[in-house]
Amino acid sequence: MGGPCVNFLRFVIQFQLILLALAQKQTLRTNSGNLAIFAFGDSFVDPGNNNYIRTISKANFPPYGIDFENQIPTGRFTNGRLVTDYAASYAGIKDYVPPYLDRNLSMEELLTGVSFASAGSGYDPLTPTLTGGVISMPKQIDHFREYKSRIETQIGKERTEALIKNAVYVISAGSNDFLFNYFWVSGIRRLSYSLPRYYHLLMQQLQHFLQDLLDLGAGNIVMMGLPPLGCFPLVITLKSNPINGFLERQCVTRISDAAQGFNQIAKQKCFDKADTSCCGTGILEVSIFCNRRSRLCPNVSDHVFFDSLHPTERTYSLLFEALAPTIDLILQGKQ
Repeated sequence: MGGPCVNFLRFVIQFQLILLALAQKQTLRTNSGNLAIFAFGDSFVDPGNNNYIRTISKANFPPYGIDFENQIPTGRFTNGRLVTDYAASYAGIKDYVPPYLDRNLSMEELLTGVSFASAGSGYDPLTPTLTGGVISMPKQIDHFREYKSRIETQIGKERTEALIKNAVYVISAGSNDFLFNYFWVSGIRRLSYSLPRYYHLLMQQLQHFLQDLLDLGAGNIVMMGLPPLGCFPLVITLKSNPINGFLERQCVTRISDAAQGFNQIAKQKCFDKADTSCCGTGILEVSIFCNRRSRLCPNVSDHVFFDSLHPTERTYSLLFEALAPTIDLILQGKQ
């Protein structure tokens, strides 16, 4: 990735898989009731679960949400909607995927899907502790198990099993494991794990997570790959030498390489600003450091990133626009 263009392979792949899975399930809606979407993992799919736990990893304050409906900072780590919101809306499920921990959700909201994700989480059991005591992946499974019991008391076992079976499950995790646990901040795992061994550790945790989902009845699971981590504005700032980090703004190759070469078959979109974010200086601010006192860029849509780790709403919107025609063709073929 170079210049004002950013590699969107990770987002293109994840959005394409989500929409394809949803499209393939459209014909089931008339037979089995509601089509639902569930999300697990980290901030890329967390609409605000961290609002309801004690952690510093929150985004429920301005300027987050400045382009959301009524300019509400919902807890999403962006200025507007997440990729799962766009997917749910396009599939005709609902406009937004809400956080499960919001106890004000109606039964209708619950039946069409929720997110169990928690910003800062990861596959490595140590990661949620390092990122502020967020909700671990096993705990997210516990919440899903609780969810299943709650709706079963309302709609019965048979309908619950059909809903769970036909739903689409989106998993986004792994970035925090590498950024906060292996390469950066603590670096604890790097002291005792080579990179191949760390891959193995994460894969073991992922396999356990997937098995738990399958045991609970899930059947349509979408895995989201890792982005080029070395191209995040905050990573460029902190892992480059002082001159490069603040002036030349080049991706940190060794960190992006750890994301398994996701730059190789890129679909690219160009923005005016790809190596800095909209919030504050554009090179450091994230979460509590991106707040109501932070200076915002004049035009959020010029930027790939809203804060130094999370994309803008326009980033997700462009991906939706690029992939929607493909989904249209699939839906037309099922009519």
